Amino acid sequence: MDPYADPLAFGQRLQILRTRRGLTRDQLGGLVGRSGSWVKGLEVGRLKVPKLDVMLALAEALRVRDLADLTGDQSLHVDLFAGPGHPRLAAVKAAIDAFPIATAREAPSIAHIRARLARAWSARHSAPNHREVVGALLPELIRDAQVAVRQADTGTDRRAAQAVLSEVYSLAQFFVAYQPDAALLWRVAERGLVAAQESEDPHAIGVAAWLTAQAHRDSGPTHFDAADAVNLETLAYLEPLLEDASDDVLAIAGALTFEAGYTAARRGTAGTAWRYWDTARTMADRLPDGYYHPVTSFSRAIMGAHAVTVAVELRQGGESVRQAVAAEATTIPSRPRRARHRVEEARGYHLNAEPDVALATLERAHEAAPETIRYNGYAKRIVLEEAESKSPARRRRASALAVKIGLLAA
Repeated sequence: MDPYADPLAFGQRLQILRTRRGLTRDQLGGLVGRSGSWVKGLEVGRLKVPKLDVMLALAEALRVRDLADLTGDQSLHVDLFAGPGHPRLAAVKAAIDAFPIATAREAPSIAHIRARLARAWSARHSAPNHREVVGALLPELIRDAQVAVRQADTGTDRRAAQAVLSEVYSLAQFFVAYQPDAALLWRVAERGLVAAQESEDPHAIGVAAWLTAQAHRDSGPTHFDAADAVNLETLAYLEPLLEDASDDVLAIAGALTFEAGYTAARRGTAGTAWRYWDTARTMADRLPDGYYHPVTSFSRAIMGAHAVTVAVELRQGGESVRQAVAAEATTIPSRPRRARHRVEEARGYHLNAEPDVALATLERAHEAAPETIRYNGYAKRIVLEEAESKSPARRRRASALAVKIGLLAA
């Protein structure tokens, strides 16, 4: 059955989308603070269609791309976990899809591509409109890195070119995430992983695995096992190298360790989640003061933000707020990562029934990096819900933010 066919009742849509996500009624109910029997009541039509706040909570748990997919109301199109599509997406997609098997284009040196890639990462971390900046740089970077692999003369040169190509795909995955093209995201993730394996470079392999694990985890509970498999196998590969590893290799191992905890938190296994977080913190403490991994943001500074994420994913409102207050003592250098942290803090405050603080925190996220909040489904859910608040002041504040991020017309 097609959940997008208009004749379907809300309950039927809910059941189909829940089943496709691999969630039981008890699991879905638990994610929104209700029971499995309540979910059944909605699905069989015994209970009325819920209000907007509950509808948004269900949409978050099911990670529907468009609210209309759940409601059936085709006049209520609101992109949630996929953005509206960045203007530069078509050019990036064309470069990814190109197949330069025979070309007169001469590849720049690997050193030249690496220098451009380093500037692109720096621009991503420093620009408030980071998608616009990265989207402008990516097409040429992708084409040059692809050709560099084709034109490599020796095995050593080819492995070095594959490592660079893999990292270019990593940058592309950050751009493609939350765009309305899931197939493109998976194409980028898989190509990055293959290029990394061909490079035999531990750092490239770790980064590609980190991103692939994220893609699996964000695809829902039926992909959690796949996320863990990629993550833990890569950690097993890296572990023997860590005693004498460079800071970058140690950092990617730490980032993978935290990712295992993130997935555990999504599963609702608190002890495992916090154990991985604690191990990752110990690894972060081995890094120099001021070190900041250019891809994953793994560092000493990021561990407070990671603690907020674990608590939020475990639906621990009070603990989320406690960790958010503790994390204020550190500064995250990357603007988009700082904005993402503010979104996670806002989720924690919202869980803890502090909607005004949540909105204030989302305003800070918007100041740090408007393009981060615009494409974040969790942020949009909070804003939409509070735009229907009974408090006039809160409703006005949420509506003003909704206009800024493109959810409501000015």
